[in-house]
Amino acid sequence: MADSQEWTYPGHAGELTARTWAGSQRRYVALLCHGYGEHIGRYEHVADTLVRHGAVVHGVDHVGHGRSTGERVLIGDYEQVVADFHELAARTREPELPTVLVGHSMGGMIAARYAQRYGDELAALVLSGPVLGRWDSATSLLALDEIPDTPIDPDTLSRDPAVGAAYAADPLVWHGRFARTTLEALAACLDRIRAEGRLPDALPTLWMHGGDDRLVPVDGTREGIEALRGARFEEHVLPGARHEIFNETTSDEVLAEVTAFVSRALS
Repeated sequence: MADSQEWTYPGHAGELTARTWAGSQRRYVALLCHGYGEHIGRYEHVADTLVRHGAVVHGVDHVGHGRSTGERVLIGDYEQVVADFHELAARTREPELPTVLVGHSMGGMIAARYAQRYGDELAALVLSGPVLGRWDSATSLLALDEIPDTPIDPDTLSRDPAVGAAYAADPLVWHGRFARTTLEALAACLDRIRAEGRLPDALPTLWMHGGDDRLVPVDGTREGIEALRGARFEEHVLPGARHEIFNETTSDEVLAEVTAFVSRALS
């Protein structure tokens, strides 16, 4: 695995913990945006693939996640999270290198909103199982008087049982209930993305999604994708794959598709 360095910077609600992976090649900058309840440390193998492809890679634990400060998984406004992530980009920017943004799940939503706000700073965008359009799980939970203490089911992540077991045992992963404030903020972000409309036509975008994603079903996301997609858009729904396509039994092929897309976009 590529060597990494951990560092911190101030976010909107306290100190954020970031990580950088770098190798001998520096053809582009890759920004990794993680999903709900997890942390950037779960993306070591993704970063390693990108480093071997010629990237210097940066990611950050969002507020209330992983090693960053803040009440656990509490997010009041995703616009501030996008701003925190833009600060990561600003602190790591190398003007001579193009920037590629890769976002998964909730991080895919953040990445999509980031691209709406700062798309002129990006050379390519990759969305992995993004929360976009209609997410019925959030709508159902918000309709309840009290949100149940039900964590994410590890079996929904991958067909590889080792992935779910590692997730369940990870002390930096949140294993409790959703916060109502966070769900409300997420719903507001989805509305904002929908209102802002399509991505810049010049921005190459790849959407990849598990065909058997039960956590963020593909049909709900497709509603958001159809409103968001620009002129340079590619998609791949992977038959049988669950939510975490980077951790699926076919992860090597998925990551190879990502790097091939990046090569096309940068050429």
